[in-house]
Amino acid sequence: MSASQYLRQLEAKRRQRVDADKKASDSRTKEAEKRAAASKAAASASRSNSAAMIASYMRTAARRESEANDAGKQAASWQGRAARYAKDEASLQAKLANAEQQERDGAERRRTRDQQAADRRAAAERASFHQRLDLAETLVITALRDLGAPKPEKLRILMLAASSEGDLRVGREQKRIRRAVESALHRDLVELDVRPSATADDLLDGISRFRPHIVHFSGHSNDDLIVLENEIDQPHTGVVVSAGAFANAVAATDTPPLLVVLNSCKSASQIDALVDRVAPFAIGMSDEIGDGDAITYAAQFYAAVANGQSIQSAHLLGRAALELVGLAGQDLPTLAHAADVDPSQTVLVVPPK
Repeated sequence: MSASQYLRQLEAKRRQRVDADKKASDSRTKEAEKRAAASKAAASASRSNSAAMIASYMRTAARRESEANDAGKQAASWQGRAARYAKDEASLQAKLANAEQQERDGAERRRTRDQQAADRRAAAERASFHQRLDLAETLVITALRDLGAPKPEKLRILMLAASSEGDLRVGREQKRIRRAVESALHRDLVELDVRPSATADDLLDGISRFRPHIVHFSGHSNDDLIVLENEIDQPHTGVVVSAGAFANAVAATDTPPLLVVLNSCKSASQIDALVDRVAPFAIGMSDEIGDGDAITYAAQFYAAVANGQSIQSAHLLGRAALELVGLAGQDLPTLAHAADVDPSQTVLVVPPK
């Protein structure tokens, strides 16, 4: 829930508490007035010499005492409500503070990502400038890398999933991706090699034998490592693979992939190195990402790829899918690319004419 929603709830609860406090105070005032009236009637009865007047005064005193008791009960009831409202108010205040902190943290993460993107653009512009200086005697027209038209073959996607401790829904992600591809416009032009419980051997075998155009990993990672599985049946801690070792394995082929997708926490720190050494395009997550966010992004991304959308459009559609269903991770998926390629012009699935 957003901070503004918590703030509205807090203001409403505060109004309820203030109203309950006022009603409790009014009831206590009424109780005091009725008890004073009862005492006055009793005093009048004690001074009277008439039996009829004494009886009348005593009845009045009894009524006022009963009214005072009713007012006291109402005061106690409103005081109880006010105490509950105050407790709810304190809880909402804590939730509001937490939501505001999360929103500040989110804004800071977005600012950091924007700054990193700006730094990458600046670095690319500097590199381009120095290249032009080196070739100053020649008129140079800088062109995008010619990735070539897609060959008359299926787009091959190697899907590696690892959750050795069983705490991630990687099987659900692979199922959603397969369903998304099978429902797409060009489903017959996409081939999946699905490796659940992926080990280092699965990675090497998939790279050399399947020769994928896309390598997709889902599982645990951080800034400089990913976690694969061991070839054992029981839950275990997994096999930690450095980002460099993973990149070397993916690059160790005569036909390196065009795209590497790391659908795992804090993996965006690895994608610049992948773009420099392995593939012209790479996608990673800039922070921790929940299972549901990762699954939704991946399913929509590959549905768009299989529908003939560019890499850039597929990436934006994946992020839009997160935002449309109200998930919080729409800013986490990050696309990086080499300076001499254009993700908005690169389409991985093109049907034959």
